[in-house]
Amino acid sequence: MRVLLVCLAFVVVALPVLLWLSARRSLDIEREHTRRSEALPFVGDTAGDGLVRIPTARGTFRGRVAGLASRGPALLLLHGFPETSIMWEPLIDAARAAGFRVGAFDQRGYSPTQRPGRVEDYALPELLADALAVADALGFERFHLVGHDWGAVVGWGMAAEASGRVLSYTSLSIPHPGAILAGLGDGPAPLYQRFFRVPGLPETLFAAFDFAAMRRAVYAEMPPPVLAEYLAVFREPGALEAAFNWYRASPMDPGSGALMELEVTVPVLWIQGTGDLPFLVDPRAREAMPRFVRGPYRAESLEAGHWLMQERPDEVVALVLQHLREP
Repeated sequence: MRVLLVCLAFVVVALPVLLWLSARRSLDIEREHTRRSEALPFVGDTAGDGLVRIPTARGTFRGRVAGLASRGPALLLLHGFPETSIMWEPLIDAARAAGFRVGAFDQRGYSPTQRPGRVEDYALPELLADALAVADALGFERFHLVGHDWGAVVGWGMAAEASGRVLSYTSLSIPHPGAILAGLGDGPAPLYQRFFRVPGLPETLFAAFDFAAMRRAVYAEMPPPVLAEYLAVFREPGALEAAFNWYRASPMDPGSGALMELEVTVPVLWIQGTGDLPFLVDPRAREAMPRFVRGPYRAESLEAGHWLMQERPDEVVALVLQHLREP
């Protein structure tokens, strides 16, 4: 009995402390990623493609640009959780070669100098305003739009509320938020989303033991350069909290707001991984899409999981470019 009580005490008291200490030791208190980002040129100060700082009316964002000196159509890319603009590199290169002007930025919480501390600072209207401010800063009066994961949720909102500026929309993995609810039926939000909303806990578990959970599970399919950038971002104090605040501020479940009912009239391509999370590939979600997508619409499925750009880059790039070239 005494041994059992000691084991129970360890689980209840010592293990959480051990996890917290391990998470703290995994952080980069020197903020090397921030220092490197602050040394980047401002967009416009360099004629080349690549990493830049993008000054906007809402602050400065780290991002990647390509082909801005051309006269081609504009393309704005929105990454998801827990990613950065590096996820788009295969599409950036291909779109630039096809004559597009391309901008992909690290969104709020991911850009080092745009990481507010309050949960409400990550509500969807703030994220929509950031994306439009970046488009303005890049000179994208009208633009094609592509989003993945949470970036796709932002993209659905932009396609509905800024349809006068969005030429077309491509969503990777994520159906219209209203269709997501149809996929969930009467059930609660997925367990992982409810876990991500718990204050402090997911940050601790993700960072513990040198980000073991992220390395071995979330990022298991990521190429080394992509993994290195993601870990550099999330090693900085506050970065993981900011990423999880997207879930806390704009939960994707019943009562989440007007976004669930917004109609999209711009041309839409939805690319789905057949092995993605069950509620995203639920037939009810696919069947519900025409209720919310009123313009030209096409759905494509790939034999892949959630990380479409990393698992099937060639197929994704080909589908996106085809969609962008359609009248």
